[in-house]
Amino acid sequence: MSNDRDTDEAPQSEGDTDPPVESPMSDKSSRTDSADDAGGSGTVDEGSTEDKRKSESDDMNTPDESGDGADSEEDFDSETDPENRDGDRVDRSDIDDDYGLDDDLGSKVEADVRDDFDEDDLLGGLDIDSTADMSIPDQMVDQVIGQDEARDIVKKAAKQRRHVMMIGSPGTGKSMLAKAMSHLLPKEDLQDVLVYHNPDDGNEPKVRTVPAGKGEQIIDAHKEEARKRNQLRTFLMLIIVVIILGYTIISNASILLGIIAAIAVYILFRYTQRGSDAVIPNMIVNATDQTTAPFEDATGAHAGALLGDVRHDPFQSGGMETPSHDRVEPGAIHKANKGVLFVDEINTLDVRSQQKLMTAIQEGEFSITGQSERSSGAMVQTEPVPCDFIMIAAGNRDALENMHPALRSRIKGYGYEVFMDDTIDDTPEMRRKYVRFIAQEVENDGRLPHFTPKAAREVMLEARRRSGRKGHLTLHFRNLGGLVRVAGDIARAEDKEFTEREDVLQAKRRSRSIEQQLADNYIERRKDYELTVADGDVVGRVNGLAVMGEDSGIMLPVMAEVAPAQGGGQVIATGKLQEMAEESVQNVSAIIKKFSDVDLSEKDVHIQFVQAGQQGVDGDSASITVATAVISALEDMPVRQDLAMTGSLSVRGDVLPVGGVTHKIEAAAKSGIETVIIPKANEQDVMIEDEYAEQIEVIPVSHISEVLDIALTGETEKDSLVDRLKSITGNALDRQVGAGSPSPQ
Repeated sequence: MSNDRDTDEAPQSEGDTDPPVESPMSDKSSRTDSADDAGGSGTVDEGSTEDKRKSESDDMNTPDESGDGADSEEDFDSETDPENRDGDRVDRSDIDDDYGLDDDLGSKVEADVRDDFDEDDLLGGLDIDSTADMSIPDQMVDQVIGQDEARDIVKKAAKQRRHVMMIGSPGTGKSMLAKAMSHLLPKEDLQDVLVYHNPDDGNEPKVRTVPAGKGEQIIDAHKEEARKRNQLRTFLMLIIVVIILGYTIISNASILLGIIAAIAVYILFRYTQRGSDAVIPNMIVNATDQTTAPFEDATGAHAGALLGDVRHDPFQSGGMETPSHDRVEPGAIHKANKGVLFVDEINTLDVRSQQKLMTAIQEGEFSITGQSERSSGAMVQTEPVPCDFIMIAAGNRDALENMHPALRSRIKGYGYEVFMDDTIDDTPEMRRKYVRFIAQEVENDGRLPHFTPKAAREVMLEARRRSGRKGHLTLHFRNLGGLVRVAGDIARAEDKEFTEREDVLQAKRRSRSIEQQLADNYIERRKDYELTVADGDVVGRVNGLAVMGEDSGIMLPVMAEVAPAQGGGQVIATGKLQEMAEESVQNVSAIIKKFSDVDLSEKDVHIQFVQAGQQGVDGDSASITVATAVISALEDMPVRQDLAMTGSLSVRGDVLPVGGVTHKIEAAAKSGIETVIIPKANEQDVMIEDEYAEQIEVIPVSHISEVLDIALTGETEKDSLVDRLKSITGNALDRQVGAGSPSPQ
């Protein structure tokens, strides 16, 4: 909804002191003049609509000098309003063509594809010499890769003018989709917004809207009229001053009195000139140069930037004050009128701003007032300013926790909610789109050399690795684009014509995240202090694996010791365990109590996560590590130290999937480990670098009995222990464990 008022304003005739104003409309529908009314000279036609609008202007006792008549409300409602304001929905099929929308927003790759290509070809069968051969779509929405559901919703939302909330990980395309929506909206509906001085109440400036481009003509006409008035006043002032001085000389009067009188006349004329300039309107929204519907990013905006503000005036009297309408500043919601308002991290907006944003969404208009109570602008409140925008709210998964429930209800009730995917199926068509993504990044940067096919294949391998899932590609394009840019920078620094595979490999090392660099330093320091044990057999010590951040792994040894209890036996875990890690220890305790011959009521089991650090341990991926360490301590059986492990554990002994197995395996290889045990369900998720593939053996398991069989030494005692455990928990060696939801660590 919008509160668009009568269109153009005109300057008054000479001698008038009141500003030209129009009567406000009673309803909220837009009323705009045709583009032909704008003219090109800035002059105003006074005759054609004087009688038509006389009834609206009489109550304000001001002359109406606007251009030719505006379209009727009925014409507007039926032709341009997405929804009939009388309550009947208008058939959008006729205006979809005007929006330039089609049914398929995902364009296919236009490039040569071989007929007999291998399904495993990383380029999807593309026959190119470099990424320069790739054709890049003109529309931004066609450049979006993956996110089919979100892209389809954006299409529907653009057609029906619906709000959208996108929730997902950073770098998955939320802001790009939001900006793409603004390119799908029609430009023809854009408006300029003017603020006028109100002669009846200076603290309530009047607001008028005109078609885009006409606001500048109106202001130019007002300035020209003010200039003519000032010239006339200056001429009259000079005549009066000359008369006064001439009379003083002729009449032999005091010359001093004549000079004082001339100065008084000059001050009087200068004072009245300020009043004349004050009637020039202030254009707060200028859509003249807009080639698409407006897109306003209000992420992290304070109240004034989001909702509009009125500047403080330190000179509020004595003829030095600035008119209130000249101090009005628009907010992002007003600049986004007829376009898109994008707010990322929506939960970071304060509650007051979220509440007012709800009002703007509901009403389609919002008055501008001073946001600071200590400012003189707090006394100013304009008429409602149109803010008929489509809102796209975005955030990470935690955004829903601090988001105002009523604001979410407004968005959901008048639009869509969509969750952004993190990965997508690895298909030949999708691989071709990823190659096009590389070409898009090169073209958008404008300084990078294009990629050779081998370099593009290396980027595709990294896209697979970062997905963390077999048969998938990552949709975290911001980070992947960072790799493309670093590789291009390396090639450009060496004056290469194309970016080659070696540049991509070097970029992967240079573009490591902070977590990866910390993890590498952590591993090196442990080697220096001989804290990493990668050979021999030790009782009660197991090399566990953990992730740091999203793309790095570290070794995390776990030690267990059994001691006589002073009172009732208990399990004591140290290492700053988080809630989920503590629960995993309790699950391990259930298995140990079930199979062990030792009376644990008289024993304390101490579990230590060695050098876990200040952040502690979260997640349950160390469950099989803890279980192996405790069983080793209880049975006094050594554990292989050339082996590391990761996996969650059920109370029945099933090994469950975890996350980050690729990074954990690579961390083990860097630490000198030769064998890694992972859950069977994660077997297809392993995509380690070639340099580590020959250094380490990966063994998938599905039950704790398999873990003990591999990790413990001492054949006779180990076989007896494993057989006893199988008889209690059930043999799951041939059992297929479902993928489930992997543990976060």
